[in-house]
Amino acid sequence: MKKSYFLTKLLTVAGLISVGSLLACAVGPDFVKPDKPHAAGYMTGQTAESIDPIEKDNETSQHYVFGKDIPAEWWSLYHAEALDTLVREALRANPDLEAAQAALREAHENTASGEGAYYPSVEANFSPSRQKQSNISSSNLNSGSYVYNTFAAGLNVSFVPDVFGGTRRQVEVLEAQENQQRFQLEATFLTLTSNVVIGAIQEASLRAQITATEDIIHTEQDQLDILIHQEELGEAGEKDVLAQESLLAQAELTLPGLQKQLEQQRDLLIALVGRLPDENIEQKFELTDLKIPSELPVTLPSKLVEQRPDIRAAEEQLHAASAEIGVATANMLPQINLTAADGSMATRLSQLFVPGNGFWTLAAGFTQPILEGGTLWHHRDAAKAAYDQAAAQYRSTVITAFQNVADTLHAITADTKAYKIALRAEAAASKSLKISQKELILGEIGPLDILNAEQTWQQARISLVQAEASRYTDTAILFQALGGGWWNRDKKNNIIHEPHKDDAQTSASSK
Repeated sequence: MKKSYFLTKLLTVAGLISVGSLLACAVGPDFVKPDKPHAAGYMTGQTAESIDPIEKDNETSQHYVFGKDIPAEWWSLYHAEALDTLVREALRANPDLEAAQAALREAHENTASGEGAYYPSVEANFSPSRQKQSNISSSNLNSGSYVYNTFAAGLNVSFVPDVFGGTRRQVEVLEAQENQQRFQLEATFLTLTSNVVIGAIQEASLRAQITATEDIIHTEQDQLDILIHQEELGEAGEKDVLAQESLLAQAELTLPGLQKQLEQQRDLLIALVGRLPDENIEQKFELTDLKIPSELPVTLPSKLVEQRPDIRAAEEQLHAASAEIGVATANMLPQINLTAADGSMATRLSQLFVPGNGFWTLAAGFTQPILEGGTLWHHRDAAKAAYDQAAAQYRSTVITAFQNVADTLHAITADTKAYKIALRAEAAASKSLKISQKELILGEIGPLDILNAEQTWQQARISLVQAEASRYTDTAILFQALGGGWWNRDKKNNIIHEPHKDDAQTSASSK
């Protein structure tokens, strides 16, 4: 009988038991995806199709397209090369995204590590030693020497068959945690790109407001100069001058706040692209450089749960909690251990593999927990409670997601109305200014009247800028609320690993 016979037999038996274990049913519940919400729409008393579209009245108009898919690079719909460039820089260098990618790699390696439990563990060993027996002991060595060397070499094999599926459930936990990390990475990606887009819009808005405010300050200063001159001529009183100085100061007071916000917005964009505050970015944004997307996608409610990364991550958390119940249940059942050793021992290294110096052992163990002080029962009950918690968190995530979409749709409707009103107000103020300018030429009004008309127009400009920026921001928030189109990303250029399969998080049914 060859030395490796028992080792070969053990590996064969272990392989057969492993295959049999994989074909057997695993204890614990098989995960089933939660039912999709039965919501007809995102707002009370309305279905998605019944939301009033925005009127198409000019090049800045928008309208809803129900069921329209979202492009992966949705920010390109603003048609701003500077914005596209800044987003690409953020995707290359943002540390939060790098951390999320590293976390995904870690989760992937943990899954691969857990899968190693499916196979036998084989270890090689070599143990040289030098020994001396007592003089009163009779030496068993042919040389009669009491001092001698020993050399031992062999292989140890151990295997724990996954009879009840505990290992499979543990790997299922790791796979679910890996997929959860994938979707957390997608959420980080979506948050980053949305923050860059919204930050650029806010910068553009602030620049326009600063320009309009500076024009107002200039107009107020001109009015003050005129009043001072009129006071010197006795045509105006000190009260009028002081009142105008107050208006000028109030206008000047708004400028530092806007400038502070602009600088802070620049700091935010610099940080988003992974740079320190003393560094700068080349891109500067103006509202005139941005084009508002004309088509607004409205995902059907039944699709939202598949598109939102936070919902998918919560679903994977629920999946992991389900598998943990199986792990806790398997720990309450018998465990079988198979071990074997095959090797050789000699007093001379040259004789280590000489026939007759070999040894082997083959053993099996069976362990059944009997009394653990209720620990294993409580572990399983704790796993069930954790599943209930994950289920509640999943429902909360779904509700929050639908709320985000509903809030954004309300905001788009309200801000579009505000924009149309601001547009009419600015047009009226502009027309009034032109009339006043003609009347000034004809001598029908004085300089103060024309300056008042200019001030009214500048204020209308600021209101229009704010309303326009709100629409740009609402659009970005809508793309974010609907999931951001990550599922359409080009796999060749994808910096994020795609999930295993679209249904990898559906049912990890035991094989």
